[in-house]
Amino acid sequence: MPSFFMGIDNGGTMCKAVIFSASGKEIASASSRLDMIRPQSGFTERDMNDLWSANCRIIKEAIDNAHISAEEIKGVACTGHGKGLYLWGKDGKPCYNGIVSTDARAWMYPDKWSNDGTAERVFEKTYQKILACQPVSLLCWLKDNKPEVLPNVKWIFEVKDYIRFKLTDQAYAEITDYSGSNLMNIKEVCFDRELLSEFGLSEFYDALPPLKNSMDFCGGVCKRASEETGLKEGTPLAGGMFDIDACAVAMDITNEDKICVIAGTWSINEYISRQPVLNKTVMMNSLYCIPGYYLIEECSPTSASNYEWFIEMFLAEEKQKAEELGINIFEYCNDQAEKVSVDEQNLIFLPYIFGSNYNPQAKASFIGLDSHHSRPQIIRAVLEGIVFCHMVHLEKLLANRTKTLAIRLAGGAANSLFWAQIFADVLKLPVEIVDTKELGTLGCAMVAAVAAGVYKDLKEAARNMVKMKCRIEPNPDNYTIYEKKLALYKKVSNSLDALWRDFELT
Repeated sequence: MPSFFMGIDNGGTMCKAVIFSASGKEIASASSRLDMIRPQSGFTERDMNDLWSANCRIIKEAIDNAHISAEEIKGVACTGHGKGLYLWGKDGKPCYNGIVSTDARAWMYPDKWSNDGTAERVFEKTYQKILACQPVSLLCWLKDNKPEVLPNVKWIFEVKDYIRFKLTDQAYAEITDYSGSNLMNIKEVCFDRELLSEFGLSEFYDALPPLKNSMDFCGGVCKRASEETGLKEGTPLAGGMFDIDACAVAMDITNEDKICVIAGTWSINEYISRQPVLNKTVMMNSLYCIPGYYLIEECSPTSASNYEWFIEMFLAEEKQKAEELGINIFEYCNDQAEKVSVDEQNLIFLPYIFGSNYNPQAKASFIGLDSHHSRPQIIRAVLEGIVFCHMVHLEKLLANRTKTLAIRLAGGAANSLFWAQIFADVLKLPVEIVDTKELGTLGCAMVAAVAAGVYKDLKEAARNMVKMKCRIEPNPDNYTIYEKKLALYKKVSNSLDALWRDFELT
């Protein structure tokens, strides 16, 4: 009987279930767009019951689409957006809506902890900056604004750990996700009462589930979940991993040669290292899914989701033309932008629909727009602005490395050779793209295959399951132009940073 592995990915906008063979071939998939609840500015939430129902549908649909028996699926692993907060109650129900990683309601807590010295003290254990979208900030917001919710909390979950819990009825905290939460002592690889007390959250120590590694067995599919999803009862669940780890593994980031860039809902920029970066020049150190490695990360909600928003909000005419031509709207827009030469305009777009690199109150902006600008020029400015924001992150990472051979690119930008070329030219490095559209779920399938004993480790799984699609060389003719544009981007962003609080409604 052949062996197949399922990856389940719950991201910022979609949930997906994909079935892979042991050679990394995609067999079948199913997906669903997830509804976002936006009760007020800066809030992004999700109904946890609806989220589980959507997962049940796509799992069942993927199995049906594969035309295989559920018995042939030998392992499952989950991934999802990191950060955010999903609370399970003592009454056997969600305590509150799930909070998505684009949420900015708790922006004041990182500011407060930076000013009162808390951030400095906890860094010795957490190795990371504190973000408004992390569980630590969101729990404090709930404690101050929704205190009636918290006495019912039984488990504090990240999204993929919640889905695995629903599949198995067993609660675990997988380390790649929780090591990016500021709730975990990274130095000692444990939860820490003293750390929680620094944030005024010591009462939640017992609500943090037992820690597991990515490839650890975390229970089998329970009878209830089997009936709801179509998976065979007892099918093993591995710990899984944070989606940025899953994508990195699926791009064969199994050594220190390359940097991984994910242009999706979030701008994710990362590499792995045997040692954490403790000079405070980077945003995050977390534990990687390969034992012995740290994931060094710079991130913000500033990437391809801004492009999606722009198209949805302003390009109805382009959507109609794309439909008439029978092509994807993104393909049409990319073709339009490619007609604009690199030195044709200095229009700057700040991709801050969900906040900036370090300021959750920042707003998206076009700077330099006037009556002569065409729609293709504006589209190109959006693509360039997203790349420039990635570059602000990448400069911090590159400053802590001695050598980088190439950039491995994933997310929406990897679907466009034109956009990928902009990345290569701005970064002045080759860009390599992996031959799969479903990186997060492929990474999960690789973890499930290792957990099932098909491969001895993730390096062997990568050699057998990861295939390269193409490599894009940078164009030196564009270096000077992009250097000037990037400098202007930084100047604009820095000059506006102090003004964003004035835009908040009171």
